[in-house]
Amino acid sequence: MINSFTVQTNQHSQLVDITLQIQEVIDQTQVNEGICVVFIPHTTAAVTINENADPTVKGDILTKLENLIPWNDNYKHLEGNSAAHLKASLVGSSEQIIIENGKLELGTWQGIYLAEFDGPRTRKVQVKLVGS
Repeated sequence: MINSFTVQTNQHSQLVDITLQIQEVIDQTQVNEGICVVFIPHTTAAVTINENADPTVKGDILTKLENLIPWNDNYKHLEGNSAAHLKASLVGSSEQIIIENGKLELGTWQGIYLAEFDGPRTRKVQVKLVGS
């Protein structure tokens, strides 16, 4: 069964910590051991795992992505959001995390982030748990 929830973004580019929402899905399903797959079914948003202790890391990531892939750069896509498509492809649409003793097995400073590149929007996050 796929569990899902929505995230409302409020900025054009933004990293939103979704770690607690994903852990809530695990808590509700009572999967104790296994794998958690997080999937973002959008072409201009992504998911990533990175530091959640220092908020400046999020800003650094977004700034560097904007430097690498600027919003305006003679793209051909008529909708005008090619940069968002490129960033989402670079970051990726899914992550897999081990579940151990009913908890996400993340590193001390890690969190799971929805990466918004064409906001503000309402985004869907899909979570699939595979128990062992």
